Amino acid sequence: MYRCPACGALNRISPPLPSGTPLCGRCRGTLDLSGKPQAVDGEALSRAVVSSPIPVLLDLWAPWCGPCRAAAPLLDALGRSSAGKLLVLKLNTEEHPEAASSLGVRGIPCFVLYANGREVARRSGLMPAAEMNRWLTESLGGGAGMRL
Repeated sequence: MYRCPACGALNRISPPLPSGTPLCGRCRGTLDLSGKPQAVDGEALSRAVVSSPIPVLLDLWAPWCGPCRAAAPLLDALGRSSAGKLLVLKLNTEEHPEAASSLGVRGIPCFVLYANGREVARRSGLMPAAEMNRWLTESLGGGAGMRL
């Protein structure tokens, strides 16, 4: 499952990935199949969580936060290695404080994991890659196969 960066629609693409440039089924925009984390606001987050058939990992961060910046490469690697199996989204708490507040975020970085349209786990603070993998696997019932 891949999220269109232009319209936010989720697109099902079965392996093997198509050659050429895949297009969004809704807006015909170019789909990014890399799995890299995508920026969202509160509304786009809600739509993605409710409609995603795959788990969604949300990173709540801010540009001034050193641990948030340190987590960025880990999340990028996780998103890319789990492309199509895990949707990694980023919400900038400076640009969207109302969304962070509505989620009850008190500290960043904060990672919220959703599955089947609901929150299943939450962690605050920077984690090493192995700990992030362990947390994701345990939170998703051991069958996620996520690897950084």
